[in-house]
Amino acid sequence: MTDTVDTAVSPGYFRGRDIRSLAADLRSGRTTSVELVEHSLAAITRLDPILNAFTTVDTEGALAAARTADRERAEGRDRGVLHGIPVSVKDLIDIAGQVTTSGSLAHPRRPETDAECVSRLRAAGAVIVGKNVLHEFAYGATGDRSAHGASRNPWDVNRISGGSSGGSAVATAAGMVPVAVGTDTAGSVRVPAALCGVTGFKPAHGDIPTAGVHALAASLDHVGVFAATAGGVADAYAIMSGHTPGRSQAEPRVAWLDPAGFGPCDPAIAITARDAMDAAGIAVEATARLPFPAGEAFSVLSVLQACEAYAERMDDLSGNEQTIDAEVVERLLRGRDTAAWQYVRADRRRDAFRSAIAGLFERFDVVAMPTVPTVATAIGQRAHEIGGQAVEVRSALLSLTCPWNLTGHPALSVPAGTVSGLPVGLQLITTRGAEQSLFDLAERIERR
Repeated sequence: MTDTVDTAVSPGYFRGRDIRSLAADLRSGRTTSVELVEHSLAAITRLDPILNAFTTVDTEGALAAARTADRERAEGRDRGVLHGIPVSVKDLIDIAGQVTTSGSLAHPRRPETDAECVSRLRAAGAVIVGKNVLHEFAYGATGDRSAHGASRNPWDVNRISGGSSGGSAVATAAGMVPVAVGTDTAGSVRVPAALCGVTGFKPAHGDIPTAGVHALAASLDHVGVFAATAGGVADAYAIMSGHTPGRSQAEPRVAWLDPAGFGPCDPAIAITARDAMDAAGIAVEATARLPFPAGEAFSVLSVLQACEAYAERMDDLSGNEQTIDAEVVERLLRGRDTAAWQYVRADRRRDAFRSAIAGLFERFDVVAMPTVPTVATAIGQRAHEIGGQAVEVRSALLSLTCPWNLTGHPALSVPAGTVSGLPVGLQLITTRGAEQSLFDLAERIERR
């Protein structure tokens, strides 16, 4: 990471640290969970005033959980790779006794129980250190509209983190925690992962339970995870999903999916993503292009998302229009004003898109494409230009990620390099049950 946060400030302890190596240090006695949590808290204290990744930090609870993890390990009890590891959680995921804001001042809640994914993390010995900033109600791809303020990109604090899980990506990218949990409805894990230069994974729809996770659009929502490495996201995914990924094929059949079929893409980004595959020795068997007009996937998703989001948030919206960000209110009201026939038609187009993608995966095991067609834009910027073509920032950011929320396929973003000194992500997509292929290919890219 080019440390443009402040030339006198280095990233936190966990920048680039793999959780498997941290777990090995814990098991060997080279470190303790208390020491790791103290590293996390110190990094948050130093960097969060600049980057704004956290809504709350549970110092006492995290240290108490760390002491418990150290005591259990001393007694010979090993809960696995996350035992004693600091983790942060997006602030629309319930943690018992802590306020869930969903990035908004409208109707914050204090739940009595953990979300199911948090319960599974705790059962594995993970130490929850705090909750992360998100775009209000998770309804935005930029990460700069929140009651808590904009989360800022560690590579350039004047640029967006991406969203909606921006704080989770920033916390990981800046080394405040080694693992963070987010959600992804149209790209909300993979977009900030790509823009902030970390690995982000959206599992198959429903693989990680959403109980206790405040919905944006339930038919599109996925719980996902950020880490410095593919191995880190694989381990966290296994714990939260309860699935151990099987072995992948030695050399999966890979297709390059032409990003131009989804909308404008910076040629330098496409080249950087493709070069990362070449450098890793990953052979591409063919270049594919789906038989849909550019931008249709985003249009279909926008209708479905708007209607479902309004249904989820209409009570929060009532009487709070002046409290909620105007941009978010406008998006919610689109759902109110969308006719039932438009939702039905969009749902049918989703089915058609799923069928087309199913045909693609009959020929290939993995498809690859850039994660985002542009580098991070400026905070507050809403109009952009890609390859000489004017685009709206949100639709551009989501153009390459939203198709996989329509279909529910597992999709992973891995750092592929930089363009103009800012991170670029490569997106890898596969079918349910073949997730290990993504993790293996991403690890090859990491080693290139």
